[in-house]
Amino acid sequence: MELQYNEVEDNIRLIKLIGRLDIGGVDAIEPKFSDYSSGENPRVIVDLSDVEFLASSGIRLLTLSAKSIASRGGRMVLLNPKTDVKDVLDITGVSAIVPIYYDLKSATAALKG
Repeated sequence: MELQYNEVEDNIRLIKLIGRLDIGGVDAIEPKFSDYSSGENPRVIVDLSDVEFLASSGIRLLTLSAKSIASRGGRMVLLNPKTDVKDVLDITGVSAIVPIYYDLKSATAALKG
């Protein structure tokens, strides 16, 4: 699992995940993921377009991070998951907690509003 980080306009953070979001993948990226989503009022986009597999440990990372971010006045959204990953997000109820967008412009606009 690989993690790439960028800041897009207006201090919105973009975290791109690449690979398998299973227990090994989560262990590999969790410290950096937490660092990049820390602070007060963080606005975070998690790009899932290159995530090939989403296991329960990945679901846990996403939901706990979203709740932690919200408790600090921020917001997290997901960007462009593949069909199989989106199905897992829907079945597990994650998509009801963390909104999903399919282009960066929409995701950025949602975090600005």
